[in-house]
Amino acid sequence: MNTPTYVPGHDLLKGRTAVITAAAGAGIGGATARRFLEEGARIVIGDAHARRLKETEDALAAEFGADRVTSLPCDVTDEEQVQALFTLAEQTHGALDIVVNNAGLGGTAALVDMTDEQWGRVLDVTLNGTFRCTRAALRSFKAAGTGGGVIVNNASVIGWRAQTGQAHYAAAKAGVMALTRCAALEAAEFGVRINAVAPSLAMHPHLVKVTSEELLAELTSREAFGRYAEPWEVANVIVFLASGYSSYMTGETVSVSSQHA
Repeated sequence: MNTPTYVPGHDLLKGRTAVITAAAGAGIGGATARRFLEEGARIVIGDAHARRLKETEDALAAEFGADRVTSLPCDVTDEEQVQALFTLAEQTHGALDIVVNNAGLGGTAALVDMTDEQWGRVLDVTLNGTFRCTRAALRSFKAAGTGGGVIVNNASVIGWRAQTGQAHYAAAKAGVMALTRCAALEAAEFGVRINAVAPSLAMHPHLVKVTSEELLAELTSREAFGRYAEPWEVANVIVFLASGYSSYMTGETVSVSSQHA
């Protein structure tokens, strides 16, 4: 089994300010927050889970400095909370450079049994939430008039590939990909780039604990390396898309996957 080596920071985002949603805990959002700090950024993190968010802020501030980490509870289904998060970033740091739309909600339900509430909740968090934050980011970037800014959305390979019980999640993630492409065209005129990552299987210890051994074995068997991705491996690609190394890319969705079937 391939064992990944953690990549140290190289100041790829030094001096830049980033808003990251759903950034509490051990998943992709939390890993992205840490990687951004390791790359020299200042971060403003949001999450619907206020307690976990505060714990994340305190831990990162103790390690990287309180002046580089700010947080505010944010449910991306609530426009007022989204606006408050972006206002905090602007008031704290004076400008905004990067937005990572990580918030999403999954679930498993056969379409024949799926309720309107199940469908609507997944779409509202995953797609509509990305829309609300993208809109807020574009308004901030355009108003700044500096001719820059980057947005990175978290999609999923399931937006391309079919899976039973995942119609709502697949539709939402496919929507994130389409939103990324269309918004990128509109944003190009004022110098903003918008791309997305599409992970296949990224797991963290808490998620592993609540996943059956049988399901985990089935999922990892589809991956060429025979293992799931660590959240920081996805975060590394987000760093790339947020950095100057991807300066010519916009409207793209980058698969972070080793799936062979």
